[in-house]
Amino acid sequence: MERWQNIHNVVVVGLGITGLSVVNHLQKLPHTLCIRVMDSRTQAPGASELPDGVELHCGSFNQQWLNEADLVVCNPGIALATPEIDVARQAGVPVVGDIELFAWANTKPVIAITGSNGKSTVTDLTGALAKATGMSVGVGGNIGVPALDLLTMDADLYVLELSSFQLETTSSLKLTVAAFLNLSEDHMDRYQGMSDYAQAKRRIFMNAEYALVNRAEPETYPDELGTTCQIETFGFDNQAFGMSEAQGTTWLMDHGEPIVDTTRLSLVGKHNWSNALVACALLKLTGIDYRRAIDTLTRYSGLSHRCQAVVKKQGVTWVNDSKATNVASTLAALSGLTLEGKLYLLVGGEGKGADFSALADPLSQLNVMLCCFGRDKACFTELHSSAQQFSSLDDAIAHITPMLTKGDMVMLSPACASFDQFANFMARGDHFSALALQYAPQVS
Repeated sequence: MERWQNIHNVVVVGLGITGLSVVNHLQKLPHTLCIRVMDSRTQAPGASELPDGVELHCGSFNQQWLNEADLVVCNPGIALATPEIDVARQAGVPVVGDIELFAWANTKPVIAITGSNGKSTVTDLTGALAKATGMSVGVGGNIGVPALDLLTMDADLYVLELSSFQLETTSSLKLTVAAFLNLSEDHMDRYQGMSDYAQAKRRIFMNAEYALVNRAEPETYPDELGTTCQIETFGFDNQAFGMSEAQGTTWLMDHGEPIVDTTRLSLVGKHNWSNALVACALLKLTGIDYRRAIDTLTRYSGLSHRCQAVVKKQGVTWVNDSKATNVASTLAALSGLTLEGKLYLLVGGEGKGADFSALADPLSQLNVMLCCFGRDKACFTELHSSAQQFSSLDDAIAHITPMLTKGDMVMLSPACASFDQFANFMARGDHFSALALQYAPQVS
């Protein structure tokens, strides 16, 4: 392997699950490497699992180690602008991430997905559909299993979720299809504005055969980095991969051919119909017959905490969208939402100074009661005349349960972080799901 001929000293920056996967991968290579690990945390997670002979430095970044390295493998959570990393880069030390190492080692077809919202669902669903056709599929990256750990599967196909942070240090990843789903404001503490953020995500197209992009968002299209890509598009209109209305029903469409009636889908919301459409498109562009997996598509109910229907009882649907930690995610959950009864929308938490006014228009078009809880609950009260404030999620659900009737939906899509009352969005979603299971039987 020519890439490793002049590499002896490797420094892994940042431990945890990803760092450990990097170390384990490096140790399996048929080369003699001196592997060092550093972590700015005084108690580095995973330190006790490091193999013997791997030196660990905690509590700071060791500039001498970085300067002496032939290769630095940086955790995606650590910005390349970090002074110590930047000094090493300026001195000519190559800095890569775990996805670049995956690219150096992989020989199988890869589908990769990036975007501000929906990429985890698309990644998981694409993997599920491919598996339903009989393929051996490795699914991971920024979701679930680290990409390097997937290599032990020797799968027929890999499906990776890639964040902008991972793409910053990736330049050699060959992809059969690269998808850029959408772009909304996020990570502005790391990027110099939206154009900088978008450019990081467009790196996904550098060595891709096909680019699958959002017709409604020009920012998702390849620039000069993806000039060799063949471009395919998806959207809500009836072009290419799109949607069509027939007899009051929305159909997913493939270049004019129907795929499935959305009433058959277990996924909730128009944005999730789009995710299902993208998964089908990704498989088709890879040469896989997605129609062999339609039953799997209709049964797929989504990832935990992402517009996941956790309970359906007495005609009332309880939806856990706790992963909606920003306005764009909640807007996506509301987009195209139709229901027979009323929507009881649970919003609030740690708002991070966000402007929630964009929610006012979609709320005005729904039969909704806005239930506001958490530290920044007052920020939502001007958005809709139905808004009521509650001290907690528990209080809100206890209050609305006697009002629920057939056709209603209770949706947690808070548009806020969870840290005011919960350890993380998963804990918040789990708590909502427990409440749904507790209160659903009480609906008359």
